[in-house]
Amino acid sequence: MTEFQINDMTCSHCASTITKAVQSLDHSAKVEIDLAAKRVRVESPVGPYKLAAAIRSAGFTPAGA
Repeated sequence: MTEFQINDMTCSHCASTITKAVQSLDHSAKVEIDLAAKRVRVESPVGPYKLAAAIRSAGFTPAGA
């Protein structure tokens, strides 16, 4: 399980965009979004650096891994 703090995730559209970005790398990735805490947890064999890069390319700033 990889966890990111994404402080610039502010709404459900942001959450949807992040989910799509992660699932573009792994269609079966399990993505849990806690919008209030601005936290994203990903269960996937894809490494944290690739996940963070996908989230960054979607326009967000992930912290942690």
